[in-house]
Amino acid sequence: MTSIQIFFLVISAITLVSAVLVVTSKNLIHAALYLIVALFGVAIYFVLLNAGFLAVVQVLVYIGAIAIMLIFAVMLTRQVTGDGSAFNGNAVLAVLIMITVFAGLYLILSGWSAFGAEMVDVDTSEAITSLGVAFFSADGYLIPTITASILLLVPLIGAIYIARDRE
Repeated sequence: MTSIQIFFLVISAITLVSAVLVVTSKNLIHAALYLIVALFGVAIYFVLLNAGFLAVVQVLVYIGAIAIMLIFAVMLTRQVTGDGSAFNGNAVLAVLIMITVFAGLYLILSGWSAFGAEMVDVDTSEAITSLGVAFFSADGYLIPTITASILLLVPLIGAIYIARDRE
């Protein structure tokens, strides 16, 4: 087996286990965190398929917006999380994961490749400009973009309304 196949199997196992834990977890915060892991696994599949744009959309829209907003909505209701300490026994593990993710991002952005593949220099400024024009021009996808932003904003406003003091 090649290293990419082993990597695929490991990511598949992690994604599958986290997807099962999303639906079996009794704590909503834990379920939302497992959802983030499962969605990140799907983003890694897109990277393995050389679909970088879909991977970025997966991370930005699904992980960055919907899952984080879900966590904020659950935490703002105060009925699920209860009162607890800001620090617990998992702080050391969280710091280790943070350092590992930071080191991985640094290595990827600096051009290091774990599988011996060459990094391709691509001028993405034109692609990013055309994507921005497509999203926000009247001839492109302006209405779906605004609709998606409203659909992401409404639950956040609802969570703030629920969390505010009644006095």
